Amino acid sequence: MKTPLIALAAAAAATGLWLAWPGQAETAAGLLPYEDPEALALGETLYAENCAACHGAALQGQVTNWRDRDEDGLMPAPPHDETGHTWHHPDAMLFAITKYGTEAVVGQGYQSNMGGFEEVLSDDEILATLAFIKSTWPAEIIEAHNGMNAQYEATRN
Repeated sequence: MKTPLIALAAAAAATGLWLAWPGQAETAAGLLPYEDPEALALGETLYAENCAACHGAALQGQVTNWRDRDEDGLMPAPPHDETGHTWHHPDAMLFAITKYGTEAVVGQGYQSNMGGFEEVLSDDEILATLAFIKSTWPAEIIEAHNGMNAQYEATRN
C-alpha cells in the first residue's frame, strides 16, 4: 500500500524536507554509485533502454519548455542534465520517483506520464541509472547535490 508514501511525501514537500519512510531508500540516500565504472556502464545502458525515449538521449528533456503542461495537461519529461531540476532533489526522492512514479510520490493530484519502474528495474538498477545521470553533471552541481544529500541525512538522525 502506497498511501503512507504519498502522505509522507506531501508532508515532506510542505516542510521543504525529504524524510525517509520505513523500508524505502535507506540505502539510496547519498549512495548513488556515480563514481563506480561498472554501475555507470549499467546505468547508461538502462537509461538508454528505459528513460531516453522521454528524457532524451542526451538527458535534454522532452521539450525545451518543460515547465509548462502539454496539451493533455501533463508535465513533460524534464531534462536530467544540469539545466533541469533533477539535481534539486536528494537521492532518496529521486529513487522513490523512479521506483513508484511521480504521481505516487508527489501526490496532491499531480499528473505526469512518469510511471514507476518498480516492476521493471531492481533497486540496484534504479540506483545505477540515477548514478549515470548524476555522473554527467558538472562538478559544482555534483558538489551541491552531495551537500543536499548530507543535509537530508542530517534530518534523518
